[in-house]
Amino acid sequence: MNRRIAAIARKEFRHIFRDPASLGAILGLPLFLLVMFGYAVSLDVKNVPIAIRDLDRSPESRALVSALFAAHDFKPAGYPATTQEESRVLDSGSAAAVLVIPPGFAAALGRNGPASLQILVDGSDGTRAQTVIGYIEGFCRRYGQDRLVLEAARLPASALPAQAIDVRPKVLFNQELRSVVFLVPGLVALILIITAVMSASLSVVREKESGSMEQILVSPVGAIEFIIGKTLPYAAVGAVSASTVLVTAMVFFGVAVKGSLVALALTTSLFILACLGVGILISTIAETQQVAFLIGTLATLLPTFTLSGFIFPLRNMPLIIQGISRLFPTTYYIQILESILVKGAGLATYWKPSLSLVLYAALTILASAARFARSRR
Repeated sequence: MNRRIAAIARKEFRHIFRDPASLGAILGLPLFLLVMFGYAVSLDVKNVPIAIRDLDRSPESRALVSALFAAHDFKPAGYPATTQEESRVLDSGSAAAVLVIPPGFAAALGRNGPASLQILVDGSDGTRAQTVIGYIEGFCRRYGQDRLVLEAARLPASALPAQAIDVRPKVLFNQELRSVVFLVPGLVALILIITAVMSASLSVVREKESGSMEQILVSPVGAIEFIIGKTLPYAAVGAVSASTVLVTAMVFFGVAVKGSLVALALTTSLFILACLGVGILISTIAETQQVAFLIGTLATLLPTFTLSGFIFPLRNMPLIIQGISRLFPTTYYIQILESILVKGAGLATYWKPSLSLVLYAALTILASAARFARSRR
């Protein structure tokens, strides 16, 4: 090997080993991403939460429900007693569907069917809704065929119906199952978090690189005053960006705001503040714009795509991954947007994620101020 090339290579190796943080990132990041994607990325629908409204209350209906939950694809999500309770479990997202067993179900099976069942499905995620309908229809088809096999032992073939159970799905919130309806909340969150975090994360770093940070550190400006002053301009820019994105979604993609516009504006403002808090915190940690950009990308793109429920259902992920997803503001904002934009639900369904955004914004801004105050000592 050319001695000059070898000398340069040795010098570069020394630089690498002198910076254990960078070496750890180079070696550890691929492993982290593999584990994260391996556990988080799943297009299968597992443990689908199904609420049951049994209006027949017969041994046959109870046997059907027991068989449904014996299949590991489904788990119980309550037993609503009224139509209002059905709407409540779907609005809140605690159930992906409600299986309604009408009066006379057992009698219809006794007359050799077909007995009718109704599925009320949350259509806010069109892909998941179609999968849930397919899963339940498939289960009912198999259950009905097993019953027909038993009936065939005592009845002639001509007396057997073509199917024992007739499943009638009804999709709520997004009757046409348009993909754009459930993609828009995630896209809005992605666009806003990228613009807010990236712009804010570079703000303090620019002061460091230009040398003006030393002047600020010796000035009488308080830590909170500095952080709020840095945040306000980007909050205004974020508000304009959010308005533009939402209006574009409504005009060009036909996405209607079914809930309160005031609630949408307030919760979007909370999300922008939370994102700016993340960006300012990154800028107090990073020393260069390149590092700030890298950290900002890792804090926005990857979590939004994989850990927020935007593409992959959170309930399919292991509990530890679901816990990690709570560390990112997009997880809460997408829940809020689905409630307001798609479902038109009230505050009762999204006050918890809204409160989480308030706490998130407060904690990140206070943490940024604390780091800035520490740098003055």
